[in-house]
Amino acid sequence: MDLDLITNILYATIRTGTPLLLVALGEMVCEKSGVLNLGQEGMMLLGAVAGFIAMYHCDSLFIGFAVAALTGVLISLLFGFIALNLNASQVATGLALTIFGTGLSAFLGADYEGKTVEALPELALGALKDIPLIGKPLFAQDAIVYFSWVLVVVVYLFFKHHRGGLAIRAAGENPEVGSSLGLPVMRIRYLAVMFGGACAGLAGGYLSMAYTPLWTENMTAGRGWIALALVVFASWRIERVMLGAYLFGFASIMHLVAQGLGLSIDSNLLAMLPYVATLVVLVMLSKDKERLKLFEPMSLAKPWHRNN
Repeated sequence: MDLDLITNILYATIRTGTPLLLVALGEMVCEKSGVLNLGQEGMMLLGAVAGFIAMYHCDSLFIGFAVAALTGVLISLLFGFIALNLNASQVATGLALTIFGTGLSAFLGADYEGKTVEALPELALGALKDIPLIGKPLFAQDAIVYFSWVLVVVVYLFFKHHRGGLAIRAAGENPEVGSSLGLPVMRIRYLAVMFGGACAGLAGGYLSMAYTPLWTENMTAGRGWIALALVVFASWRIERVMLGAYLFGFASIMHLVAQGLGLSIDSNLLAMLPYVATLVVLVMLSKDKERLKLFEPMSLAKPWHRNN
């Protein structure tokens, strides 16, 4: 395996893992507040189609990504109202949101199927991109990749050093006690849900305007579900979320790696790898439920209302 091939594999791994990182990071914050949102796939698709349509008509990547993120926020508010205010099952609401988002995105994007837009350009950081092996993967990415890295650092520092991070954890561990201490639990949970929605919408926009700058129905291909498994795999730890996103990203490009190595393996089998990896991870985690409970927020997916 030559140096150029390894460099291209690392480069593609980061690009492929970026939407997973964004969705998983948003869902992790959401779950730390005690809310389980299974609607990530639907929010990604709606963010992808809304951002693409905005970019197609306005010819502005900034507007496209802003619309994608805003769409995710608006859909997350719908989830929040049903799951938090009406105390509906968070699992059922999230599943309904995915079904709704999948159908609505297909309807809205019907007239844009197969159309393309100008892809998000790379931001090559001068001579750094010419460093052997790591130059292209680290210093020749697009703005959303760099933004995802900044977001990881910000979220990490927020939970480690800011009172707001402690408030989110309190809302996720014991909302009743948090409320009795004066914490606005419902507001905290809403903000966490909105953050998760913005990240999901942005990830969808990344797929339709940067990764593959075109719109196709169901283009997320299960990435929202993989991100949900990734949060559990990472034990709700930010640094593990980032590592896991790139591991799953690498699994997603194995068919390209096989082609580069000249291996005669059916590409359809290799395309199954990220989903097989997801199942394997879930099976492995299910064998150690006690350890998993040490990291899982105690009130995750449990309805709560101040008047209860």
